[in-house]
Parts: sequence; structure tokens; C-alpha cells
Amino acid sequence: MFVMTMDQRGSSSGPDRVAGLVDGLNAEGPEPGIVRPFQRTAGDEVQGLLDRADVVVGIALSAARSGHWSVGIGVGPVREPMPRETRAGAGPAFENAREAVERAKHSPGHVAVSAPVSRPAVAGAAMEDADPAGLLEAVEAGLQLLAELEYRRSEEGQDAGRLVDDGLTQREAAERLGITQQAVSSRLRSGLWHETRRLASVAAAQLEGLDGRLAAGGSAPGGLR
Repeated sequence: MFVMTMDQRGSSSGPDRVAGLVDGLNAEGPEPGIVRPFQRTAGDEVQGLLDRADVVVGIALSAARSGHWSVGIGVGPVREPMPRETRAGAGPAFENAREAVERAKHSPGHVAVSAPVSRPAVAGAAMEDADPAGLLEAVEAGLQLLAELEYRRSEEGQDAGRLVDDGLTQREAAERLGITQQAVSSRLRSGLWHETRRLASVAAAQLEGLDGRLAAGGSAPGGLR
């Protein structure tokens, strides 16, 4: 299970963006992958409970793209039965999300992932065995890189990429944007759109694998530090 805790950056000097984020995430009603809806928990913080890694990655990157949020992703079990209100939930996934969002405030891309495993002493250690510690390192590193790329991509590149993701061909996207097909291709290429989409799929698969390993009893003693 995944808990996402997002804390607004610069809230003391800017408008309250929580209501807009919550409304946007919950606008279509219950979405596949969202077990409990996103809610304001306290002050300028938002929390949701999910069971699909690809949805988690999509929301995390969208939040990173805006530049307004620190995103913490907690992996692990939750206390059952789960209450109807997300903010009333408890369990390791909620605790891990709290630890993650605090680290995210000072992490690349303002995103972090926490799980009940011990990090390897050396970065990249245990990756070959795909154990939970190695998966945790891989997921977090990938998401931090993706978040940085999403934030730095131009609005023109974002617009072109969103249309292509919606199923339009580059020619159709060009017509919609009023530019040439070559310009669309250039925007996608300069924004590393296709590469980041592939990496996002890999990150989602790794995050799903991490959750699966933990559910199967693959956690290490000592917790995440």
C-alpha cells in the first residue's frame, strides 16, 4: 500500500494551494488506484491512500512539475479496517510517508520514498539482488531525477507531450498547437519526453515490486534510516 503526503512549499509567503490540489485529484470521483481520497490533514498538507504504483508516480511527477509541493511516498501496510477518512488512517505506510515528506523538503526534485527497510551502506548496494533496500534506492533516485526533469521542462514541451500522451499523433498535436510537426518533434526531443515516460514506467514497476516484496515479508529489521 502507498500513502502520499504532500506539503506545500513556501506556504507562508504564497496562497493556500491545498483546496485546488485536493479538488483536482478528486474531481472525477473515486479513481482506480486511489483507495481513500486525498484530504487536507493539517495546515498546508495533503494526504491520500493508494494501491497502484503507476498512479502514485503520475501524481508525484505532476506535483513536482508545479514546483509547489514536497512529496513524500510511504510504502508498507496500513492498519485494518481502514477508516473512511484518510486522515484517520494509521500504520507503517502512514509513518513512512511522514518521514519521507520531511526528507523531501531537502531532497532533489522535492520527492522522497520511505519503506520499512534499511538502506544499503553504500549507494547502489544490493541492487543486483533486487532486495527491498536496493529497490528503495532505485525508486527514489529515479523519481528524484524524473521530478527534476519535469520541473525544468518548458511549458511548450509539456503541452506537446500531454497531447501525445492523450493519443494524438505528432501531426495532430501540431495542428492543435498551431505549429509544425517538426516543432512538436523538437519539443518532445529537447524535453526528453519519451525517455522520461519510459523511466516513469520503470520507476512504477520498481515501486510495485518494492511493495510486493514487503508484503511477502521481505522487509529488513531496523526500519528505514
